[in-house]
Amino acid sequence: MRKIVSLVPVGLLIACSLFAAPPSVPLSEKGTSKEPQIQLAIHDPKLPLVVVVATGGTIAEKRSAKTGGSVPALSGTDLVAAVPELSKFANIGVVNFSNIDSSHMAPENWAKLSRTVDRVLAKPEVTGVVVTHGTDTMAEGSFFLDLTLKSNKPVVFTGAMRDASSPAPDGPGNILDAVTQVISKNATNWGVTVTLNQYVNAAQYVRKTQTTNVQTFESGEKGYLGYVFNGEVTRFNDCLKRRKIPLTEPLPSVSFLTTYAGDDGRFVRYAVDRGAKGIVIDSLGAGNVNAKTFEAVLYALSKQIPVVITSIVWEGAVEPSYGDVGGGADLLKHGCILSRPEDLGGPKARILLMVALAKYGNDTKKLQEIFNY
Repeated sequence: MRKIVSLVPVGLLIACSLFAAPPSVPLSEKGTSKEPQIQLAIHDPKLPLVVVVATGGTIAEKRSAKTGGSVPALSGTDLVAAVPELSKFANIGVVNFSNIDSSHMAPENWAKLSRTVDRVLAKPEVTGVVVTHGTDTMAEGSFFLDLTLKSNKPVVFTGAMRDASSPAPDGPGNILDAVTQVISKNATNWGVTVTLNQYVNAAQYVRKTQTTNVQTFESGEKGYLGYVFNGEVTRFNDCLKRRKIPLTEPLPSVSFLTTYAGDDGRFVRYAVDRGAKGIVIDSLGAGNVNAKTFEAVLYALSKQIPVVITSIVWEGAVEPSYGDVGGGADLLKHGCILSRPEDLGGPKARILLMVALAKYGNDTKKLQEIFNY
């Protein structure tokens, strides 16, 4: 027997008829005739329900003879249909959110995605969500949702390094592992994770470390949370702390800049003059910039624009170790925010500053608390 249930509110289309099941009967949400029909085929009411929210990325791409490269080609329904094993242990719904390469993603996309996933998770029938996403910005997108989601149900980001037309695509196996993790009792209280090539990473710490290899996502000195193999999750670590900030829109403009030897600070000044509401600077070493860049930072601070200091170095934290002009201690003394006790890295610090500014405004004390959490 199939049970038809309403799953998500306006604007979300749940794709049905997975695993060659007969078409489900349309069922509309309560409301006006403008609302779309929402469909979901339940194959076994005893099995948990996992919803795959498809956003695009390599996992949904195929090689194009016209372009000579990979292009969007598959829907979320197509992705799930390529993993028939899923029907043995889970009921699957699909939300076709978007189909774009993740290099085209923007914070506004992630804000909409966060609200969409929260609506899905609000349904008591739903155990958790798998988000298929491109790997270029997956670390940042997963962190955005980890910050802003209201629900504590499991959310797993996954994708692929090889497109669907590859002789050995990694997408189907990653989806299988992601669904396995969502329903596993051994994978609770991790927040949003990035799970590819069997390794589970916390959204807060994960980084993409290799441009083409399937083993690209790592968490460095923080370590993996777990490992998925043969339908089971082995737990390595707990996720000891997570920042949570209610999503508030619109999101302000925050510039991310990287300093370098010989930097004259012109890009910091340009960001200020172009209306940036916040600036994140990937500094050198443990949090240092040269004298000219320091002068530009003072210019930003004089305009009441918060400046967050991160580091181009992957591991460690930004520390107030150096007291000369532009050193970490000097930057802190003049009002910069140091990304510590752990350095999120520039792209994630930009997201954190953006979301925090939208919610709390330029409250220096509050921003310091959030970054020093």
